Amino acid sequence: MSMAPYASRVAARARGGYRLWQVETKRSFDLVLSLRARGHPIMVVLAASICTKGGKAVISRQFRDMSRTRIDALLASFPKLIPTNTQHTSVETAEVRYVYQLLEDLYIVLITNKASNILQDIETLHLFARVVSDMCRSADQREIAKNSFELLGAFDEIVSLGYREQVNLMQVRSILEMESHEEKIQEIISRNKEAEAKEELKRRAKQLEMQRREQQKRAASGVGGLGSTNTNFLGGGVSGYSPVPRFDAPSSPARAASPVTSSLRAPAFKSSGMKLGSKKTKQAELLDALGGSALLSEDISTPPTPSASTPEPTIIKDVRGSLPTENITLSLSREGGIESLELKGDMNLNVTDPSLSRIKVLLLPAPSVFGPELQFKQHPNVAKLAVNKERIIALKDSSRGFPVNQSLAVLKWRYTGKDESYIPLSINCWPTPSNDGTCDVNIEYELENQNVSLYDLTISIPLPAGSYPTVAPQSGEWQLNPSGHHLDWTIPLVNADDRSGALEFSVSGSDVNAFFPVRVSFAGLGNTVGVRVASVSRVDDGEDVVFSEDASFTTDNYLVV
Repeated sequence: MSMAPYASRVAARARGGYRLWQVETKRSFDLVLSLRARGHPIMVVLAASICTKGGKAVISRQFRDMSRTRIDALLASFPKLIPTNTQHTSVETAEVRYVYQLLEDLYIVLITNKASNILQDIETLHLFARVVSDMCRSADQREIAKNSFELLGAFDEIVSLGYREQVNLMQVRSILEMESHEEKIQEIISRNKEAEAKEELKRRAKQLEMQRREQQKRAASGVGGLGSTNTNFLGGGVSGYSPVPRFDAPSSPARAASPVTSSLRAPAFKSSGMKLGSKKTKQAELLDALGGSALLSEDISTPPTPSASTPEPTIIKDVRGSLPTENITLSLSREGGIESLELKGDMNLNVTDPSLSRIKVLLLPAPSVFGPELQFKQHPNVAKLAVNKERIIALKDSSRGFPVNQSLAVLKWRYTGKDESYIPLSINCWPTPSNDGTCDVNIEYELENQNVSLYDLTISIPLPAGSYPTVAPQSGEWQLNPSGHHLDWTIPLVNADDRSGALEFSVSGSDVNAFFPVRVSFAGLGNTVGVRVASVSRVDDGEDVVFSEDASFTTDNYLVV
């Protein structure tokens, strides 16, 4: 690489007209070392740190060769240099410059050399602060330490070798998600293969059913040598199982998947025998129907008026964009009670009309059943929720408006504890060994929160190795999953009108521990903690505006152990 442009800049410096410049992040590191060897000042970020008000480092990322002792010493001396009663966000020593910002009870600090561009450093600092607020639910030491690996990865995307990369918050988020187009294509191909295999299984099952009927006719007429009418050729009966020919999925090329709109279907409970092959639940389709991972969205717009010729409405994917979901991680004890519970949720605001950007959202009063352990966090530009007053989501600066056509996470909440008030669904599993070497298993569910509806509830019960269940009549559908040798019980819809169900089966084996852990999955509509919108009004005149609200939640890990 030619050094002529830099030689001309050095000459300009000698004439007194030299000004500092920024070395582009994509230039060779050898060129930077060459400039330093010639004695030219290099604008560089030495380290990015989050520390306490006493100067103790929580996390720190060094972009230059600096020892931990050096960083600890710099951060320890930093609080002593901050002047009192001042609005400045930078302070200098003889060697370095500190550019800092208060982050609740912590400081986020950029340590740079004194030749660095202070305006660019402040802009970089603000990006660091937005990344921390986006990735952490609260700016405390425990949350920062918990997300330290992701934060350090994000820091490396913002600054490389001490120089600012030309990225924004959305680009950093996309890089960390590592979304792969090839992976999506492979998932589509896999789904198509599964659909083709399922259709082939249905055809084979129909052929076997016709053969069974023909053999029963021959047995009834005394032809064919099959004299017992109790022979059961398909699984799910009482008398046993006969071998089923092995089926290999066809090797024809997979067809490209076509997008299909999803509609919320009414519950259709029915009894069914065992079904061979894997059954794909509709949870992903339900979440796609709500616009991706959806929790709570206020679409501030007037809903369209349906016409008489409009067909049955369907929920189109991605109408409101990608929305966050309330996630539940729960471990229930088989003896009763909660082993562990973690609940995380977001509330997104999406304004579609520019004339309605200056609004405030009034939330319904918090239910009395939920204790103070439920923690809330607001967006930095949103006013804090007042204690013992109406819960209002509004900007701190009332003269400003919310962004238009952009999903903004205005409120987040989190709960960790053992309060049973937060459980949407209770599961009761009772294995009872018998004297004949078998075990009778009774499993039942009950909806605890009647304000929610659960779709495609799947309860998966492990089975002893080599055993096959005999299932009594029940609600919903069940199938034997050969991949993990467990029984999958599926209920299409659970709501306040049909809130409970039970399943009973017997299987060989006497070890009750073989039936645990029971895994539960579903996609729910509603809100488990009562964060709902009461009204939306203008800031200026208090006039109510029309809005829509979507709420959903799903399971990360829902177990009975």
